[in-house]
Amino acid sequence: MTQDEPSPNPMPALGARRFLFVTGKGGVGKTTVCAALAMKLAARGQRVLIAMCNTKERLSAILGTRPIKDEIAEVSPNVWAVNISPERALEEYGGIVLKVRAITRAVFDNRYTKAFFRAVPGLYEWAILGKAWWHTTELLADGSNRFDVVLLDAPATGHGLDMLRVPKVILDVVPPGVLRRDAEAAWGMFRDPAQSGVLVVTLPEEMPATETIELVGAIRDELGLPVVGLVINGVLPALFSKVERDALLHDHGLLDVAAPRRTAGTGDSAIVAGARRAAREAVQAESLARLERSLDLPMVRLPFLFDEASTVAGTRILTAKL
Repeated sequence: MTQDEPSPNPMPALGARRFLFVTGKGGVGKTTVCAALAMKLAARGQRVLIAMCNTKERLSAILGTRPIKDEIAEVSPNVWAVNISPERALEEYGGIVLKVRAITRAVFDNRYTKAFFRAVPGLYEWAILGKAWWHTTELLADGSNRFDVVLLDAPATGHGLDMLRVPKVILDVVPPGVLRRDAEAAWGMFRDPAQSGVLVVTLPEEMPATETIELVGAIRDELGLPVVGLVINGVLPALFSKVERDALLHDHGLLDVAAPRRTAGTGDSAIVAGARRAAREAVQAESLARLERSLDLPMVRLPFLFDEASTVAGTRILTAKL
């Protein structure tokens, strides 16, 4: 498959799943992909919740809405969003378990219990992941699902993997009870490829490609979770053929750091700019080929956005590409 050939698109099947865990290396555009995918599914009539993990959110800028907080809010027709606070999620969970509001407040407003919760490994991760999963169980008055699909905009690679490990750890170490029951139900859904899956986002660059290959291996081999697709974000259109790239890169002086200054105001400046673009295209082509060779996954490529990056207009462009 060449750099310009399309990849099989996993997007049509994603809407059949109830829960999608969107992860990848930091800075690859996970939130942008979540927004575009949510808009695509919503246009098909599905009710979609985007759940963020207690982050400095950018989704409001991408969708053109007010800042998204820890209360679920509708941000577009058929699209809702929430920025999950682990403290708030724990309090809500405690309210479900304890059932008495006064007791819940006494427990969760206490500074000693708050310090204890922060010190328990994995508890905040489960609070976020568990809340996102719980929204797949919510029903409306007519018995239909409140949300057809929940998209979890997960933390970057390492933290995201730690979050995915938590329900499995709970099943290994926690005795029977409410916590174990819910973790078991969530883990059962996460492992079922008909109900759930991990969507990995990457860039066509050397380091993100390497991390992506390792991440997919860890998700499949260590956790046994279904990886449903790969989104390669920020793909530049190829201006040069391989022969043209090789010709431009033959003269290493064109890539010297001083080359732009040395050729400024001359006709050679265009050749220098072309060589730098050719170098970037060469890295992109190799990264794309490596991902294709290493991962047996449905893949979709999204274009590099210039002026439209992280804007409502850019989201519409990516939604159309999906």
